[in-house]
Amino acid sequence: MRLVSLSHVNDPATTNLYPGDPPFELETVATIEKDGYYLRHVREGEHTGTHWGAPGHFNAGEPLADELDLADLHLPAVKIDVREQCARDPDYAVTVADVEVWEQTHGRIPDGAMVIIWTGWDAKWGTAEFTNAGLDDSLRHPGFAVETARWLIGTGRLGRRGGTGTDTFGPDVGADATYTVSHLVYREHRISLEVLANLEALPATGAHILCGGQINRAGSGSTALIYGLLPEDPS
Repeated sequence: MRLVSLSHVNDPATTNLYPGDPPFELETVATIEKDGYYLRHVREGEHTGTHWGAPGHFNAGEPLADELDLADLHLPAVKIDVREQCARDPDYAVTVADVEVWEQTHGRIPDGAMVIIWTGWDAKWGTAEFTNAGLDDSLRHPGFAVETARWLIGTGRLGRRGGTGTDTFGPDVGADATYTVSHLVYREHRISLEVLANLEALPATGAHILCGGQINRAGSGSTALIYGLLPEDPS
């Protein structure tokens, strides 16, 4: 297998924060010259930068970070390229038809997969456009349509351990303050991968994702190193 990183580098100068999230700060508290070693104090929310969310992030009583199994963080992955639609409409909601078109080319999504949408927002990281698409002061980014999330769940494609992934702040369209898709996705042992990077390196099918990150007691998720595990190129 080949390993590719799907995570942005966490840097207070370039990290976009979800509106209302705590500030992200890195403070140098020890230097080699003064203390003999180098150390920084990190202050951030659990969902700063590239991260995964635990089921209990949106649904009370569902598992939190320290209650998940290792299998919940290592899943088959598919990538659906919707950049063209999202370039035309920053509020684009990925449809069932989009998924069906993908399946006509690549076959049925494996049950229990991580279904990742590539909206093109990974290229906007570190700019104001990542948050509001440059149109106004409200949160603007694409996501899954509610009916698409229901369809993925109802047909078994997300399974019990699957989930959704995106290069935006989350699986909901930015304008949906009710987080309807998040409530649907974050059930049972399903997780959500958010603010993914380098999705160009992830193939449409045949890969797996592996989620790292610290496991906080009763954590809502974790800032993370998320990797794509790709089949070795036979050539």
